[in-house]
Amino acid sequence: MVDVTALLDERLILLVDIGYIIVAATIFAYLARILKQPMIPAYVLAGVIIGPSGFGLITNEEIITTLAELGITFLLFMVGLEIDFRRLKDVGRVSVGCGLGQIIITFTFGFLLAQLLGFVFIESFYIAFAMTISSTMIVIKLLSDKNELETLHGRISLGVLLIQDVAVIMVLATLMTVDGFSASALSNAILTGVGLVSIAIVIGRFVLPPLLKFAARSIELLFLTSLSWCFIFSGFAHLLGFSIAIGAFLAGVSLASFPYNLEIIGRIRSLRDFFATIFFVSLGMEIIMPLIKPTIIFSLFVLIGTPLIMMTIASLFGYGKRTSLLTALSLAQISEFSLILASQGLLLGHISSEVHSLITFIAVVTITVSSYFIIHSNRIYRGLLPLLGIFEKFSRGGKALGELPQKSEKHIIVCGCHRMGYNIVRTLQRLKKEFLVVDYNPEIIKSLMKLRVPCIYGDFGDTEILKRIDLKDAEMVISTVPDEEDNLLLITETKRHNPNSVVIVTANSLDGSLRLYDSGADYVILPNILAGERTSTLLEEFTTDISEARKVKEKHILKLEKIKDGEILERYEPDYLKDLKGIITGGDADPGSIT
Repeated sequence: MVDVTALLDERLILLVDIGYIIVAATIFAYLARILKQPMIPAYVLAGVIIGPSGFGLITNEEIITTLAELGITFLLFMVGLEIDFRRLKDVGRVSVGCGLGQIIITFTFGFLLAQLLGFVFIESFYIAFAMTISSTMIVIKLLSDKNELETLHGRISLGVLLIQDVAVIMVLATLMTVDGFSASALSNAILTGVGLVSIAIVIGRFVLPPLLKFAARSIELLFLTSLSWCFIFSGFAHLLGFSIAIGAFLAGVSLASFPYNLEIIGRIRSLRDFFATIFFVSLGMEIIMPLIKPTIIFSLFVLIGTPLIMMTIASLFGYGKRTSLLTALSLAQISEFSLILASQGLLLGHISSEVHSLITFIAVVTITVSSYFIIHSNRIYRGLLPLLGIFEKFSRGGKALGELPQKSEKHIIVCGCHRMGYNIVRTLQRLKKEFLVVDYNPEIIKSLMKLRVPCIYGDFGDTEILKRIDLKDAEMVISTVPDEEDNLLLITETKRHNPNSVVIVTANSLDGSLRLYDSGADYVILPNILAGERTSTLLEEFTTDISEARKVKEKHILKLEKIKDGEILERYEPDYLKDLKGIITGGDADPGSIT
């Protein structure tokens, strides 16, 4: 007989525990909001307070573990949904190079460090690899909040994270072979991991399209289909010996390339926030005080060592100080996959509960501190700018890319050759104006150099670059990069050297645009406002002549198709199109902080 009373009591306890989690998270979120601090550390602190190490309001370890696993599974599904490999094609080389280089170097130093601190071989392996992997979930969430996922450093960070995620899946596949190691067992484990990824790709290519096409007729059905796919593939991964969280991640990745993914994300976002809260609070509840000395040393290694390694590697690929540093700061934490790795090691008996707690505590410390790194990355960059010159010695591109044009009394400076910047450059060429492009994406600069377009590699947020481009002779300065602090510096320096120069900058918000006007900008581009004005003009045309709508539609479709196929610009600049085609059709690695 089932004890109904006991069953009801267990359900009531679970509901009460979830209530404690949500209420505590809400209280600390209010405090964080008032103090203008990130939410993630607030959630972790709430978990510490209500968990076994605090007031002990929640002491059931099984419930804590279940909630944490459910939260991380659902969050990784959302992370997978937001990853579209097509966005990474322009940074594929640097992502693979930085990802593999960082894994090898970080693991090597981490392993040696663990050995020096007295950990045995297998424990050193787990600790080192846990410190190698950065958090896809944290990076995507915080960069998304800052609208920086589409920036150059955002894309590189995302590419590196994908390489790391693939690596950790391979490692998890081999864990079962550690005790009874053999070449055949290892190869079978690796093949199983590759097979799981391959199955996700094949199903995403051939099975899901017709299913989602039918489901898309109903928002509710699309929502249920995506959730079902998450749980089905998670269960399938579990049957193959993987964590259900890895299955959820791959399920999300297989849905990411579909046009319905934005609709799915929109429907699931509230659930994501709910489970994100549970995960971070649960993470705080799992904390027990580990060994202080190793915790401090390993945390400092992740927070300082990993960014140094990443900056060096990114510099070797020709990226400047700013891109390298912002990418490095984004990856200065350990991952949710590190926690899965540690849990699997504890389950297999490879590591002790003390080592498991050590990895968990390192995760809490690095996730908390790196949240501040990402949120205040631009301020950190400016503070460290005098010390970053050493990394230019590693750069194969560096300041050698691009050459200043011959001195001109009147010329125009364009900062950022993205989609908007490209159109401006094309117009300046048509008008036969003398101009100079400043951009810190080396791939864009190399393309411009092939076409003999006047350009220079550099970050206009760096005062040294502003000195080199000779602002006092600039008739006009145009910034297509919506970074407020960089634009404020550009306005100040331009007006100081040449008060008569016209300065046009870009902003993302109304408040930001007004601040730029107050600082002396002659015009502030607000992309959304410009789009609204264009739409209003079309509305006037359509209401007076309905047939005009069809004509505009046909012309617009034809223009978009020609842009996609690389034809439309041949009429103006046939050679120009050849190298810049990738920039305007989606392979547009980002200059500065453009979004």
